Amino acid sequence: MKPRLVIVTDAWHPQVNGVVRTLTHMRDLMSARGYAVTIVSPSDYRSVPCPTYPEIRLALTHPAAVRAVLAKLQPAYVHIATEGPLGIMARRACLRNGWHFTTSFHTRFPEYLSERFPVVPLSLTYGFLRRFHNAAACTLVPTPSIRDELAARGFTHLKVWTRGVDRALFKPKRVDLKLKHPIFLCVGRVAPEKNLAAFLSLDLPGTKLVVGDGPSLAELKARFPEAVFVGKKEGKELARYYAGSDVFVFPSRTDTFGLVLLEAIASGLPVAAYPVPGSQDVVGATGAGVLSEDLGEACREALKMGRIDPDTALKDFTWEHCADIFEGVLTPVVADEQAKAA
Repeated sequence: MKPRLVIVTDAWHPQVNGVVRTLTHMRDLMSARGYAVTIVSPSDYRSVPCPTYPEIRLALTHPAAVRAVLAKLQPAYVHIATEGPLGIMARRACLRNGWHFTTSFHTRFPEYLSERFPVVPLSLTYGFLRRFHNAAACTLVPTPSIRDELAARGFTHLKVWTRGVDRALFKPKRVDLKLKHPIFLCVGRVAPEKNLAAFLSLDLPGTKLVVGDGPSLAELKARFPEAVFVGKKEGKELARYYAGSDVFVFPSRTDTFGLVLLEAIASGLPVAAYPVPGSQDVVGATGAGVLSEDLGEACREALKMGRIDPDTALKDFTWEHCADIFEGVLTPVVADEQAKAA
């Protein structure tokens, strides 16, 4: 009988983001490795939109219901991927049952919350996250920089969990987007925490191209009418925009990783970004771009690099390696000693 792996997440389809993409790959790869994988997500419940993030749905349920779901599934392993309502209730159920579980840290929610509500101190939010994750057998984090930062804040049992990229979809090729070159591309959620204005306000030649949707779209289109906004794109259509551009610009200062960085590098694009965690760990590790506090200078220097070789840059960034790490930290909900005693 296949061991049951339950992944609990507040972020799931139809959302389009790095967390959902990562968990989708883990579901598929762990299934291929012989696990019976069940995703517990807001799609299993009535839900409401998250304030300021309407595309994120918050599950309307209660701890006893989540505990009952987990009891019925009888998992061999539980991974709690997010710190939202479902994650909190699943954690509570595991602790009540005396079950071991693992967690993952994907997003700088304290910084995002502070961006919208400055009165909320970072120490308060990080205190909650520290208590949440320190109850786990292991917490997966996206980069060494994030690991070191969280360790300094008192987080324990941390393991770096790299990411991958679909090299069959994102690859170097030439596509004519019918836009003036050089084309400086930015892909991602169009929201305040992505710091897009820092990119759009730069004095650069050619075209500034933004692929994505979000709450700041109307405001930024009005402020920067010379930029090209094409909305949210996926799959081959998204790959086409990467392939037709010259430089990938990543203005975020708060992303913990940025799967779009790997997609850009796989497409042969040099990256321009700030020297912050996430960008440092990906761009710095691959040498596939320029990091600078002067983002305009980083853009101009990255343009001089020309197309890059993803085979050299991305050798350590594969979904199989990502799955190896994920599988390696999975902890049985009941330890061997407990099972024998029972």
